[in-house]
Amino acid sequence: MSRTKRQKAGIDTGARSAPDPAPPARPAHLHTRRQREDLGRALREDCPREDHAVWAPEAHRKDPVGILAESSKGRVERLVPIRYGRMVASPFAFYRGAAAIMAADLATTPSSGYQVQACGDCHLLNFGAFATPERRIIFDINDFDETFPAPWEWDLKRLAASFTIASLANGHTPGDARAAARNVVLHYAEQLRELAGKTVLDAWYSYLDYNELIELTDDQVLRRRRKQVLRRAIERTAVNEFVKLGHFVDGEPRIREAPPLVYHPDDAEEPGFRDVIAKNFAFYRESLPAERRILYDRYELVDVAMKVVGVGSVGLVCAIGLFFASEGDVLFLQVKQVRESVLEPHTGGSPFASHGERVVVGQRLMQAASDVFLGHMVGVRGRHFYVRQLRDVKVRPMVEVFTPANMSGYARNCGWALARAHARSADPAVIAGYIGRGGVLADAVASFAAAYAKQNARDHALLVEAVRDGTVDAIFED
Repeated sequence: MSRTKRQKAGIDTGARSAPDPAPPARPAHLHTRRQREDLGRALREDCPREDHAVWAPEAHRKDPVGILAESSKGRVERLVPIRYGRMVASPFAFYRGAAAIMAADLATTPSSGYQVQACGDCHLLNFGAFATPERRIIFDINDFDETFPAPWEWDLKRLAASFTIASLANGHTPGDARAAARNVVLHYAEQLRELAGKTVLDAWYSYLDYNELIELTDDQVLRRRRKQVLRRAIERTAVNEFVKLGHFVDGEPRIREAPPLVYHPDDAEEPGFRDVIAKNFAFYRESLPAERRILYDRYELVDVAMKVVGVGSVGLVCAIGLFFASEGDVLFLQVKQVRESVLEPHTGGSPFASHGERVVVGQRLMQAASDVFLGHMVGVRGRHFYVRQLRDVKVRPMVEVFTPANMSGYARNCGWALARAHARSADPAVIAGYIGRGGVLADAVASFAAAYAKQNARDHALLVEAVRDGTVDAIFED
């Protein structure tokens, strides 16, 4: 099917300069599930499923270290070496911080031409369990800094490659790594077929109950460990967080410093930091729905500190705000700076007024349920931010100790979660029709993941060499 035919059929080709927040859910003139699946199968004419196996860097591929240097511009200069120090640690750590490199690479690969609201940095550590506003514990994607409309294959390939790289880092065989990557695709397709059979509302309301996923864990030791971790996360109240992150200074509550990762900036780095943040929170308040402004207004800001977070965000402004409603009633909000999505240069201009709005809309669209305090603002100094609770029963996967069987089980969970997220912005029947019921696409993406893992290792080696010869400064944390 040609680009023109895809456009006439109502399929987003990514050709427009300013995309809508999400692609159309389904072509308006196709009503039956079979028709929509047939449309997906027709996409194979231009992009056969086997073509997704190929990874061959272009002759004029951009220098990966140069891409990292470019993405480091505008960050807090003294923190950038921490970013490089973390990325040098291993090929997997490098991969986590190399979303911009892979986005540029994915833009050169075959594509079906069908877009979804994509995560943009879809790797296995950006999934986990957390509490919904209704206090259910669900499993879902939990990082949306790079979210943007893009081909669905891009998220799937980045996720599959992350399983290959993480499996190899754990000492698993190449065959085990391939099986995990393949499992991502098989269960992604399985969940899409299930969602395609539901009504639109039932599919929209669907979520992955984390307690049910724990019960699917075959490894009894891991199942017991997951239950223990979840129980501790549920018991970790905001007051407990204050004991860990806060203390009293001259009778006043303050965030505890742990430099260089948590600190109160001086006027040389961030002039008038506290006053600026207070004004920014006022802008943030305006982004909340009216009923949540009432909730937010119950709290008073008492302290703000800078906090260095995950690999990809090191050097961008990230702050934590300490709020109190009354004695023992504590709230921590995290403020994260965001810039242009790594996908945006390869897919088109943004329709949003700010990158914070882009993240918030993308998160609300993709997640089954989002934080009640999720909001955004453009700060007084022109930087773009989004805001959420610092933690809310957040459970991180224990990937580093996974066996091959554990990794494959976790691949199933992530495949299911990614399919559910994509199905909120696009028609699951179209994507399921393209994939089919066999293992053709799973085999192809697993082959791509293996090839890209080798590319990632080469790119990591280039960064190591750049640090070794002094081209790049790195700080290694204890």
